[in-house]
Amino acid sequence: MTSDSRLQAGTLYIVATPIGNLADLTERAKQVLASVDVIACEDTRHTQKLLQHLGLRKPLLSVHEHNERERVEQVAEHLNKGLTMALVSDAGTPLISDPGYPLVQALRSLGHTITPVPGVSAIITALSAAGLPTDRFTFEGFLPHKSGGKRDKLDALSQEVRTMVFYESKHRILDTLAVMAEAFGEQRPACVARELTKTFETFYHGTLPDILAQISADDDQQKGEFVVMIAGNPQPAPASDVDTDKLFRLLLAELPPKKAAAVIADLTGENKKALYQKALEIQGKA
Repeated sequence: MTSDSRLQAGTLYIVATPIGNLADLTERAKQVLASVDVIACEDTRHTQKLLQHLGLRKPLLSVHEHNERERVEQVAEHLNKGLTMALVSDAGTPLISDPGYPLVQALRSLGHTITPVPGVSAIITALSAAGLPTDRFTFEGFLPHKSGGKRDKLDALSQEVRTMVFYESKHRILDTLAVMAEAFGEQRPACVARELTKTFETFYHGTLPDILAQISADDDQQKGEFVVMIAGNPQPAPASDVDTDKLFRLLLAELPPKKAAAVIADLTGENKKALYQKALEIQGKA
C-alpha cells in the first residue's frame, strides 16, 4: 500500500464489495482487504470466493444478522489489541439492508474508530440509470413478506412525493408489483432493475402494470435480485387540519374503534390500520 493509505491500528473498516461484477471492487478496497488482520463477513463461503479471486488468504469471522450482537465483544477485543479489521457483506455496502448496524453502533459507543471504504451500492447504481427523479428519494429496503403487512406499508407511502426505492427477491417480485399497482395507482411511473452489473442486467420502465406484464411474460425475467423504484405522488392529498384525537373521542362515544378509524381515514387520507391502533389506545385511556 502507498504511505498515505496505511491502515490505522485498532480500526474497523467498512468495505463495500461488488454487487455482481468483480471489476467494480475499488483499488482502495483491494488494498484494505489485503492489509487487514481479520475480515468480518456475512457469509464466510461467499467472502472466501472473493478473496480467492483476489489471491488473498485471511482469517474470517462470521458476523450476520443472527449473531452480530454476540460478536461485539470479540470484535472489540481484536480492536483493543491493535488489530485492523474489515467488515464486508455478501454484496454492496454493509449496513444498507445488510448486517452490521448493531455492531457498528456498539463499537462507536465504546470509542472505536470506524472508517468507511466506499464503493458499490445497489440503491445508487439503480437510481443512476432509472430515469426517475433523483434529487430527493427515500430508501424503504425490503417490504414485509406477508401481503397484509406489505399492503399497509405501501398504503402508508401512497402520499410520498419523493422517489421510493425498494429491494425485492425473485420469490415475491410479482406479488409486490401487483400490490404496488393497487396502492399507488396504475399510472404511477416506475422502474425495476434486475441483476445489476451482472451479465443479464435488465431495466424495466413504464407504469407498474406494464412492468408486471413484462416480468410475468418470461420466467427467466423473474430470477435474480431486484431494485424497485417508484416515482413519488405528483398530487399528494393536502395535509389535514383535523384534530384526530378530538374527533376520535367524539366518534368513539357512538362507534366501535374500527368504524371510527375508517371514518377518520376517509376524512384525512391517513392509514386506516394506524388509526385503528390509535383508536384502541385512546379508548384504553378513557
